Order: sequence, then C-alpha cells, then structure tokens
Amino acid sequence: MNNEKITEDTITTAPAKNAPALVKKIGRTTYIVRVHFSKTSKETMSDKIKRMLKNEIQQM
Repeated sequence: MNNEKITEDTITTAPAKNAPALVKKIGRTTYIVRVHFSKTSKETMSDKIKRMLKNEIQQM
C-alpha cells in the first residue's frame, strides 16, 4: 500500500451560476467534483437511491 495522504472532504460554495464543489486531496492531486440537480426530474433522491440499490442487488 502506498503512503498517500488523504485529507478531509471539504465542501465549498461557488458563485450562484456554479454548483457547489466537493474538494478532495489525495497526495499531491486535488479533485474538484461539482454536482447539479435537474429541475425537470420526476424522481426524488430517495427514489433514485432505492432504484440504484435494486439494480445493484439484481446484479449479484
């Protein structure tokens, strides 16, 4: 196993036109992940998680 230093997750807020970002540093590499949600979606986050879990179980 290598000796990469993993820092704590940090959530930053960006300007209104940009989505919030999750910043993760692993070693000397910084990963910035931005998320957004569809305003036209008909599925709640709970519904989506349940659907994803069902799909995962079916693949087992």
